[in-house]
Amino acid sequence: MSAEEGEEDTSCCASCGTAEGDEIKLKKCNGCHLVRYCSVKCQREHRPKHKRACKERAAELRDEILFKQPEGSHLGDCPICCLPMPLDRNVSTLQTCCSKIICPGCDFNDLRRAKELQVGGEAYGKCAFCRYPVPKKAEDFITNIMKRAEVKDPIALYQMGVNRRDEGDYSGAFQYLTKAADLGDAQAHYDLSCFYHNGLGVKKDKKKEVYHMEQAAIEGHVLARNNLGCVEEENGRMERAAKHWIIAVNLGHSHSLDAVKSCYRQGFVSKEDLAKALRAHQAALDAMKSPQRDEANAIRDYMKSRK
Repeated sequence: MSAEEGEEDTSCCASCGTAEGDEIKLKKCNGCHLVRYCSVKCQREHRPKHKRACKERAAELRDEILFKQPEGSHLGDCPICCLPMPLDRNVSTLQTCCSKIICPGCDFNDLRRAKELQVGGEAYGKCAFCRYPVPKKAEDFITNIMKRAEVKDPIALYQMGVNRRDEGDYSGAFQYLTKAADLGDAQAHYDLSCFYHNGLGVKKDKKKEVYHMEQAAIEGHVLARNNLGCVEEENGRMERAAKHWIIAVNLGHSHSLDAVKSCYRQGFVSKEDLAKALRAHQAALDAMKSPQRDEANAIRDYMKSRK
């Protein structure tokens, strides 16, 4: 049976038919994992016959990974209260000493505790997670980040990239973000997709833009997932767009919920799938709530209203 029919005998080389033995080890095709070869030469000779089936199967394998529902967002859980982090990263606090990101509730609680102990108290000015003294100068924050970046901490590398970007050094930012992305940082992948989209420090490249967007989405980045839905909508592939938006909704992304509702009105999402997405969305939002976070958010909103 031919490889194109998807029933290749994997016990033999797909090109020459050599069977696997003690002295001959067959290696799978890296693209599709459907066939195996005894040598690089056989793989090259068989490529013209196998190319189409390989691409089709590789696309199927990629979709299996791409459309798998992540257990949570790329931000994970707060290392202190162990609740899912808010999707808005701006409300959370990065501890430059240990590269831990603390939720607003735990950060607020730590500040309140420090205030109760008064200035000069034992817990005043210490990291909410590792209790390392918090830097008093802006330069010390940068120094901490640089030290973490030197030991290849992905969060620190990402932050260095953000600092370079804010300074207008897009080439330096791209290098740091690439290092962070290579270590699996979803936010770095998302930022790289923006770099390729806008041509910041690199040439515009739609293919690489989508690749990094997909890598971020696979790790649970809801904005990247939402944007992938928009890309598929532009390409006229509404079924795929709806899948992306539903995954984002299940993680608590409210903007994607509007897109899912629109898909329902157009007939691309069933009533049952919409109801399921609504329940999952509310459950995700509830999981991110806590009395401490509500109190911290209320104070933050009050301070904003006074400006």
